[in-house]
Amino acid sequence: MDHSYLNDTLILVAAAVAVVLVCLRLRLPSILGYLSVGVLVGPYGLAWIADTEYVRAFAEFGVVFLLFTIGLEFSLPLLIRMKSAVLGLGASQVLLTTAITAVVALYLDFPVESALVLGGVVAMSSTALVIRQLTDQVELHSSHGRNAVGILLCQDVMVIPFLILASTPSDTLGEMPAMAVVIALGKGAIALIIIFAVGHWVLRPLFRAVAGFKSSELFMLTALLVAMGAAWLTYQMGLSLALGAFVAGMMLGETEFRHQVEAEIRPFRDLLLGLFFITIGMLLNVGLLPELWPQILLLLALLLIFKLILIGGLCRLAGWDNAISLRTGLVLAHGGEFGFAILALALSGDLLPVESGQVVLAALLISMGLAPLLIRDNGSIAAKLLPADTMEKSRKEIEVDVADTAHGLSHHVIICGYGRVGQNVAQLLAFEGIRYVALDLDPILVQNAIEAKEPVSYGDGANIHLLKAAGLAQAAALMISLKGEECVVKIVHQVRQIDTKIPILVRTADETNLKELQEAGATEVVPETLEASLMLASHLLIALKVPTALVSSRIRQVRRERYTLLQQLYPGEESFTMPGGQREQLRAIELPASTWVVGRSIGELELEKTGATVTAIQRQGQRIPNPSQEMQLLAGDTLILFGTPEALEQAEDILS
Repeated sequence: MDHSYLNDTLILVAAAVAVVLVCLRLRLPSILGYLSVGVLVGPYGLAWIADTEYVRAFAEFGVVFLLFTIGLEFSLPLLIRMKSAVLGLGASQVLLTTAITAVVALYLDFPVESALVLGGVVAMSSTALVIRQLTDQVELHSSHGRNAVGILLCQDVMVIPFLILASTPSDTLGEMPAMAVVIALGKGAIALIIIFAVGHWVLRPLFRAVAGFKSSELFMLTALLVAMGAAWLTYQMGLSLALGAFVAGMMLGETEFRHQVEAEIRPFRDLLLGLFFITIGMLLNVGLLPELWPQILLLLALLLIFKLILIGGLCRLAGWDNAISLRTGLVLAHGGEFGFAILALALSGDLLPVESGQVVLAALLISMGLAPLLIRDNGSIAAKLLPADTMEKSRKEIEVDVADTAHGLSHHVIICGYGRVGQNVAQLLAFEGIRYVALDLDPILVQNAIEAKEPVSYGDGANIHLLKAAGLAQAAALMISLKGEECVVKIVHQVRQIDTKIPILVRTADETNLKELQEAGATEVVPETLEASLMLASHLLIALKVPTALVSSRIRQVRRERYTLLQQLYPGEESFTMPGGQREQLRAIELPASTWVVGRSIGELELEKTGATVTAIQRQGQRIPNPSQEMQLLAGDTLILFGTPEALEQAEDILS
């Protein structure tokens, strides 16, 4: 039996781990690492791996699962909410980019089908890269972030016809190109109708039945079956595998199982999508680069400048100011993963000449290498490219709007973040007759709130100038309910430099940054996980007939001690995935009769020098909480220590 493919697999995995690790350390997208691996080990690089058929076959399912998960996020309600960005900006961008690129390609004597495919390649930007980086930069819900997401969403949907076109046999296209495109699109429409009809009547009952068994294994297998089955069905109709997966994802996206399905599919998607990008890198013939570099650099410049001007211009026509328009263009001025997918199908189907394909492929690769820099510095680049007063005017307009909303307010509350938590707090404040003003970066949410006559303005709560415009000097309190711990710490620091007395209340997901926020000057930090634990415990104690006054006293004590008790946890599998490698935890150590510490007091051990503390002792079935330093230790005692992993290791060495 031939097991040579195992060698190729081992080389791919080892190279991917090494290169992706380097990319992550340099804070670069892992996609660049996968592409680099393909270039390095592929047939045109070190030639460690031939561009074999089985690698391509597996890699194609990376795109299948990517389309499936995008389908899970795509729904008609979402389309309606973002209709301006998706149907307006997005559709215009894809259609105009495709049309202009196709016209240029036709002028250069490319066939019609090849020109359309090239238009689709140029039209795409990287959904994975943009959304991930904007999220890290806390810009996803800014105006330029929402515009970019809307355009990307439209690209993700409109990639389907291009994938169908690129996968249609070239001999069919050569006979009747225009009709072949119409037929391909018609087949796609029929496939949508059929799969939607089947999914409407089958998928929801199927997943309800599967969920009834409460088996994660069965649920995962069913999700894989649906994704791959739908892909197989459209493939049997002569269409793209990705089309069926996308439609299946859309159908499941309307059910209550969407998030669980996405969680089960994600590991397969990430693994196979990484393999897909490796195969794309394998396509690049580095030997031709010395001959083609002038064309590559020219195409790269045209790609970046053309998309920047087109997208920025469309945003201006849609009514956005120069700053937001330019920043949207900068975020999307690069090639994307679906451009690679279309190009790979076109090259395998001989729709493009090899030399032209290499030029396009190299330009896309370099553009994706530059994309993280353009996205990261989109604000500073826009500030340098635009007149100085343009960016200032944009900021001033927002400040004036916020100031108008807060006009006349005194002893009010400023709410940073008007999501679910912010709105709930606002409702309770209004019920008590306490006035407030809220800031949020979700333009749709802000618009809905304004229409309801709520005192809400569009703006970044991390901007100290906007907080001043919201009446920080006259405010009675500041409440922060935002994602992004670094952003929240920044707000607290800035406010404390101006006002040392104003109460600052911060809501966080957990206690990871609790101490940092407290040290920054937060009056109260409310970690959701700890507060949920307190509420559950209080209800449970009351149900067990513990006096209400005693329960309230215990809860107040925990809060007074800044949740110290609730942070003393035994580590589990989940602990290793949480941020902060030095997270404090509990550890139990049993004292055998032979150890030197038996008969000595806790104070004699001097464990405090290690940073670990004894929180309790288990002795003969009894728990002794917070033992004194004078308590003597007995053989068979189990010490419950609390500290960082390093401190606990040192303490365990002392006790052994």
